[in-house]
Amino acid sequence: MHNKKNNNIKSQNFIQGLRPFSSSIPRGIKKILKKGGYNFSSIIDNWSKIVDQEISEICYPNSIKSSKEMSNAILNLNVIHGKELIVEYQKRNIIDRINSFFGYNFVSQIKLKIIEVESNVKKKSNSPTLQRKNFEKKLLAITNVNLKNSLNNLVDAFEKKND
Repeated sequence: MHNKKNNNIKSQNFIQGLRPFSSSIPRGIKKILKKGGYNFSSIIDNWSKIVDQEISEICYPNSIKSSKEMSNAILNLNVIHGKELIVEYQKRNIIDRINSFFGYNFVSQIKLKIIEVESNVKKKSNSPTLQRKNFEKKLLAITNVNLKNSLNNLVDAFEKKND
């Protein structure tokens, strides 16, 4: 007779075939729940409600390191360069607000990581007239008239879009 290894769990003493919830969730989620990932998720979701608007605009939670007892956690914040002094002075206030949000002492320490703000300036390597000349040189090499006209129309449409 064949041994069925499907649904084989270490302890088979379940009441009327019911299994514990922990046996039905995936392993990866179990690790996150044991580490308090739901606390980090709720901090991220409610960040602007927990801290002031001023602070939520200049920093955001990056990660959290907590023990199995869900206390004495270390919250890592990403802070915009130049604004770290404001957050440094508000550390104690942030810790108090997070702990009052959860109702127990969850966060005991905050570490800051300074990040650079990326500028949205586009760098133009070639001027539009130089690009147009390069396209015209390449278009002259094409012998098919229909293809040449289509590519020329495409270049014109692209220039109108960028202007």
